[in-house]
Amino acid sequence: MQNPVDAFSEYIASNGLKNTPQRRLIVEIFFESGKHLSTEELYNVVRAADKHIGQATVYRTLKLLCDAGLAKELHFGEATARYEPIEDDSHHDHLICNVCGKNVEVMDEEIERRQEELAASYGFSLVSHRMILFGVCANCRSGGQDKARGPEPL
Repeated sequence: MQNPVDAFSEYIASNGLKNTPQRRLIVEIFFESGKHLSTEELYNVVRAADKHIGQATVYRTLKLLCDAGLAKELHFGEATARYEPIEDDSHHDHLICNVCGKNVEVMDEEIERRQEELAASYGFSLVSHRMILFGVCANCRSGGQDKARGPEPL
């Protein structure tokens, strides 16, 4: 797959937009982070690198990344959306700790196969899906933290 920064540059150019140094820095930081970031978290990292970049620029750049198919907006039961880089066609699901917010990406071929079978048994052909499992991670359980926050209603 093409370098995501280059792919973003091509997307920007093909849509008649300017590829500003600010946008490029935001995109580079986003893909280098390797994390599921909120706009606020990304803004804080970007702001540390360049204090002249505004929060609106970060928000608009994340929207462009999603429009370009290079990022995905995710909701993990929080009030704030998080954004995940899409660098290949692989699929994964998520385990989220209700106490500390730890996010673990998991891939299980058996679960994927069973989801396809389940959909087919009801006459569905899957186009896409997301599986997010909420629980309490081993670290939080061993630390005696029992005040698990539940996911917000969908």
